[in-house]
Amino acid sequence: MSDLSFVDGDLMDEGSLLSAVDTVAPDEVYNLGAISFVPMSWQQAELTTEVNGMGVLRMLEAIRLVCGLDKSRTGGSDQIRFYQASSSEMFGAVAETPQHETTLFHPRSPYGVAKTFGHFITRNYRESFGMYGVSGILFNHESPRRGPEFVTRKISLAVAQIKLGLQDKLYLGNLDAVRDWGFAGDYVRAMHLMLQRDQPTDYVVGTGRMHSVRDAVRIAFDTVGLCWQDHVAVDPRLVRPAEVETLCADSRRARAELGWQPTVTFEELMRQMVESDLRQASQELEYGDVFASAGW
Repeated sequence: MSDLSFVDGDLMDEGSLLSAVDTVAPDEVYNLGAISFVPMSWQQAELTTEVNGMGVLRMLEAIRLVCGLDKSRTGGSDQIRFYQASSSEMFGAVAETPQHETTLFHPRSPYGVAKTFGHFITRNYRESFGMYGVSGILFNHESPRRGPEFVTRKISLAVAQIKLGLQDKLYLGNLDAVRDWGFAGDYVRAMHLMLQRDQPTDYVVGTGRMHSVRDAVRIAFDTVGLCWQDHVAVDPRLVRPAEVETLCADSRRARAELGWQPTVTFEELMRQMVESDLRQASQELEYGDVFASAGW
């Protein structure tokens, strides 16, 4: 960790990005910055578009200007390699299942629309300026570090609280929504592999296995020996204005060309998240009791 340093940059301020790229002179840039919570994009559509869409353009422009790619379209082995975090939400109302690199996009949220712009502008800079730019069309990837607003972590946190008697009910939206969920660590490995290829190529990354929100709930409650039907209720206010019902990755290209494989199953992933949140909640409860007994 001693080699880690931070340089400020803002996806809404091209000057700050230009300064950061020029200062660091990186070999690789991974653009993971975004407003990533899809429901928020309906409440803040303009901000989401600025960050998730125009932010990609600003990042590409910063790299282009630093590398001088307006003067030479040949690229070069020493140029900065750029990774754009595209999203399965770009497929939206899916044209086919499973989805692969050439499946048509039909985004169903401002988030998905902005991500689609970021995807295509990355391809455009690759084709126009010879930039080494790739997009990873990643399907849902989770871990115990996932934000609490996302459904998998919302479930694991609630299960831990319910198991400890700190909460009674978990309110969710569409239990029948289906996703292709995988482990974030596996997907980060895929990102890195993409930038090691001789030629820049976009890839779909996912497990190829679909699970519903109901499946996630069942596995999570089973982990702590509880019946999910006793604690889960549907809140219509949590249903999206336009739902993306079925997302499933066809990642054969990534598996064949990158040698990538997922290593953690969905069941293992949900259990890891519940166990992690249960440990954390138990420690907090224990510390709270200690402080209370001490009169703090």
